[in-house]
Amino acid sequence: LQNIVSKHSAQFRGNAQHDALEFLLWLLDRLHEDLGAASPTQHPCVPEEVGGPCWEGQVVHTTSSLTCPHCLKQSNTFDPFLCISLPIPLRQTRALNVTLVLQCERWRFVRVGLAVPLLGTVAELREMVARVGRIPPEQVILAEVSPRGFLRSLGDVEELGAAGERAPLYAFQPPPTCHTGAAPSSLAAATARVALIGWEGGPCPPPAAARSSETLPGAAGRILLLLCNAAGAQLARFGPPLVLWEERGISWEQLQQSILAQLRALLRGEVQVQGTGALFRIRLAGGSAPCPYLSPQDPRPLCHPAVDRALRLSGAGGPPHVKLMVEWDLSTKERLFGDIQEEVVQDAESVRLQQEAHGQHSCTLEECFQLYTKEEQVLVPCPR
Repeated sequence: LQNIVSKHSAQFRGNAQHDALEFLLWLLDRLHEDLGAASPTQHPCVPEEVGGPCWEGQVVHTTSSLTCPHCLKQSNTFDPFLCISLPIPLRQTRALNVTLVLQCERWRFVRVGLAVPLLGTVAELREMVARVGRIPPEQVILAEVSPRGFLRSLGDVEELGAAGERAPLYAFQPPPTCHTGAAPSSLAAATARVALIGWEGGPCPPPAAARSSETLPGAAGRILLLLCNAAGAQLARFGPPLVLWEERGISWEQLQQSILAQLRALLRGEVQVQGTGALFRIRLAGGSAPCPYLSPQDPRPLCHPAVDRALRLSGAGGPPHVKLMVEWDLSTKERLFGDIQEEVVQDAESVRLQQEAHGQHSCTLEECFQLYTKEEQVLVPCPR
């Protein structure tokens, strides 16, 4: 084949490498010349207004129409072509998995698959999560949670390009708040719920009234806490992330009891905790600066200035909140919780569907032609 082609075209002679596209264009051009030199009786005739009295040996034309948006004057150009380089439509979305931690049993710890826009913002993702979970968008907290704990919360103005790339993405919904007199606070409920955990010398004492946020100056109100438990030298995360409201003015002992109450379902039966010291350390997480630890000697650890800074930084999307890492000694963790690992997350059907839809990029020839012939806005001066 190469010898035959080289007899008719000097550019393909010799043993050098030749461009395959150039060969195809040359072959199409020769076929066109041979077909155009056929008998005149074989020439198809076309109407007068398209190409003349007889369309002899003409190649196919593309019609380019230009319409002025001001005077609406239209100009048509007929361009001959032998082949067309069609653009391939690119995807405008990508698959992103989000684990829902909502306040309803149906959507608690469920991983859903979403088709998020490539050039969108976190605010759009927040709206999508709200529609899937059927909750108001202002209640959605989006955060990246790695096997070692919290990384960062996502603000509404951030771009979606890097969301969920460093660590799995979680969507948290705060529990309903309790108003004074309407329901017992989480601190009072914690005292009742952790009765199975005995301290040396008797059960947990009730919280002191003098330490409530209603009597401590500067500690009024509640704070939304996101908690992750981690243990060992590598601080491997275990158990599910937790979301709870807490009083700003509580003591370290009361905060510890409240956290234990949230973990009551993971405890190994009737566990007896010896001593009255701190069972774990609590570290602020998710900041760019070195994250400080809350001190057990602080009478109001949640009123620390670092907590206030974390609250201000988290106001870019969703309810203001503070992310805390509860760090356990490995032996204490195994004694109280056994060999429990991370939470078990169920995948919704949307995870598989989005993976299949975005697994391989495919398009039809019709979609390529639609993109090729798509109308464009051309900025040219209007002819007078």
